[in-house]
Amino acid sequence: MVVLNDDVNWDRWPVEDYLAENYRELHPSDAAVIAHHSAFYREFAPDGVARSVEIGAGPNLYPLILASAVSRRVDAVEAGASNAAYLRRQLDGTPDRSWLPFHALCRSLNPDVPATLEASLSAVRLVHGDLRSVEPGGYGLASMHFVAEGATEDFEEFTEFCRRFVRCVAPGGRLVAAFMENMPTYRIGADSRWPGCPVDTDVITEVFTPLTDRLTVGRIPSDPTLPDYGDTGMVLLTGIARGPEAG
Repeated sequence: MVVLNDDVNWDRWPVEDYLAENYRELHPSDAAVIAHHSAFYREFAPDGVARSVEIGAGPNLYPLILASAVSRRVDAVEAGASNAAYLRRQLDGTPDRSWLPFHALCRSLNPDVPATLEASLSAVRLVHGDLRSVEPGGYGLASMHFVAEGATEDFEEFTEFCRRFVRCVAPGGRLVAAFMENMPTYRIGADSRWPGCPVDTDVITEVFTPLTDRLTVGRIPSDPTLPDYGDTGMVLLTGIARGPEAG
């Protein structure tokens, strides 16, 4: 039976297992994502975006660090209680020191990133909700990392999530995203099972072409330093949102 987004208890996302498996050290694949995204963000003037949004922020801080170079405010939209609690601790206290190498790489590739990790997170506001609760057209820039393809097993629902992602920004707004390539249903930690909707560069191109202009789609090969979730790498995207009649 196909698992849909609302079938999953996202409040129980295993934050500590996820961080231990993926983000307690800087892996080559994430360094490649940061390099790709830094080139995108260098196209903007410092603080050139009034409001940006990170969809399904989870406990991953590096997209927020990247966005801090250009955004006067960053909304981190997160539905799951455990992820939201982790983000709140990072924003209100001293962020985990494991994020310092990520911040250092982001700043080395884009000097407009604030000088400290704490300063990079100072403009971030936690918004408890999911993609479906985001105000359409309310942002100048939207980013999303490993969310739509890991939130459902249903391709139609995945496609709808991608449409909603594009609609987060006003027409002409900028988009940047990363997807796990060919991610099946997968496990984190000892026994937690999570949905996956396998996609690749062709699928991402097909879904986003009617919705965007100046679309770029590329990929990063599988990273042997990460757990074997069954994926084959990562797909990277940038684009500009078309008007509401698109798609």
